[in-house]
Amino acid sequence: MTRGSYWNAGLFVLVSALFGSVFVGIKAGLTAFPPVFFAALRFDIAAPLLLAYAAWRYDVWIPRRRPDFAGIVVGAVTVIAANNALLFLGQELATPAAASVMYALNPMLAPVFALVLLDRRLDLIGVTGIALGLVGVLIIVQPSPATFMSGSTLGQLLVLGAAASFALGSVLVRRYGTTMDSVPMTAWSMALGALVLHGLSWALGETVAGATITLRVALSVLVVGVASTAVAYPVYFVLLHRIGPVRANLVAYVAPVVAAITGWVLLDEPVTLATVVGFCVVVTGVALLERDVLATEFRRLSRTPEADGR
Repeated sequence: MTRGSYWNAGLFVLVSALFGSVFVGIKAGLTAFPPVFFAALRFDIAAPLLLAYAAWRYDVWIPRRRPDFAGIVVGAVTVIAANNALLFLGQELATPAAASVMYALNPMLAPVFALVLLDRRLDLIGVTGIALGLVGVLIIVQPSPATFMSGSTLGQLLVLGAAASFALGSVLVRRYGTTMDSVPMTAWSMALGALVLHGLSWALGETVAGATITLRVALSVLVVGVASTAVAYPVYFVLLHRIGPVRANLVAYVAPVVAAITGWVLLDEPVTLATVVGFCVVVTGVALLERDVLATEFRRLSRTPEADGR
């Protein structure tokens, strides 16, 4: 391996750890904060840090065109506010392992929304991949009259709703044809999304009066707001630039492993066999759905320098 390869591998491990640990951080922080308020607090911390980074790193970091403003508003409502409100509400009831697997479905849900909103077509194998994703969800949730109203099942469905909101927002932002770079656009969406989340928290009557801030809670806030958001997003975009979207998006399937292990070690949260099997089925479905992109990437990786030079 070249030095650049080691560097890319290190970034991949770092991003996977940061994105995977957010589920454990959320679970720990929810012992002190109400869910929607905690979601807002995440971006109260992350948005100023990411905006400062965008101002330092990018020549154009302030939106000027109408599509950019539209993209920021859509991102704030769907990718930030709705996504995180549902994610934090769901994690009150679901384990970090189950929540992370359900959330990993968002790359599979995006093509469904693209089919409707962008007129992107799916062939039979792509439909089979989406069907496998649904099977994976059913394996994890195990719906039945007895379990459907249980807290765990409701929490997993809320997290699935968060993944759907993220996927929908990603497709809608693409539809507007924004021209800003991803980091500044994400930063502005976080800032606006934090205001939306605070309004929703107030409407729900949430209060932090009497919250006990222990060392574990303080660490969870730092993990969620700083490490897994303000730091993780810029590092992810660097990785995206260095190795491309196919390999970078594999983070979504390593993060659940990190979440499961850290949740078990730090919070004594169980990892069920159904979660493991469902995760494997979901990954198989994604591989079928993205088979052309994966095949192209594998061919590129398998080419030797001698072959490239001929």
